[in-house]
Amino acid sequence: MASSNTVVFDLGGVLIHWDPRMLYRKLLPDEEAVEEFLRTICTPEWNAKQDAGRPFPQGIAELVSRFPDQASLITAWYDRFAETIRPMEDSIQILHELRQRNIPLYALSNWGAETFEVARDRFSFLGWFDGWVISSHIGFIKPDVRIFQFLLEEHRLDAPEVVFVDDHLPNIEMAQTLGFQTIHFTGAAELREDLVGRGLLQEGPPPSQAPQPPHPAL
Repeated sequence: MASSNTVVFDLGGVLIHWDPRMLYRKLLPDEEAVEEFLRTICTPEWNAKQDAGRPFPQGIAELVSRFPDQASLITAWYDRFAETIRPMEDSIQILHELRQRNIPLYALSNWGAETFEVARDRFSFLGWFDGWVISSHIGFIKPDVRIFQFLLEEHRLDAPEVVFVDDHLPNIEMAQTLGFQTIHFTGAAELREDLVGRGLLQEGPPPSQAPQPPHPAL
């Protein structure tokens, strides 16, 4: 196994659980209505445009103009975004341990600019990274090769010395073509085992719990 000295984390699905259903189950009468709304109005394709750099207010306004009868539900996506995210504590504990061992840490994530600021305000661990690349800041979204190239150039990283952790297989496959070491995230226990095998974490139980302030009630 090649040596590694840097770990790059995806955020959503690895360190932060994001699911708009957590919000819309409060706003719609049943699961069928939630799924219909997310399939036909606030769709993944619509959200991806914000990830690629379209300002959220513009995206919201565009959608409200098309579905004025759904305006309150559409604006809730942005206004109540904090209710769609929660920390993945076991993964954050791993991040904490890597930080304690002085492993350089970076984030590479598809995320809208305005809602990323919501996450930054909510989760102090996002301040633990040595740097990050957020898709909306540069206009490319994973698995576009350009976002990986930007990461390497911006932070002067050497791909073969980087372990990239992501839950989305196409992102892993693209990183592999550039020479990254990769871990396809399926759970914190598996991630810990892999990082121990690479010599980046110590074997045995976690030495201490990551210091996290209480997450504000929603």
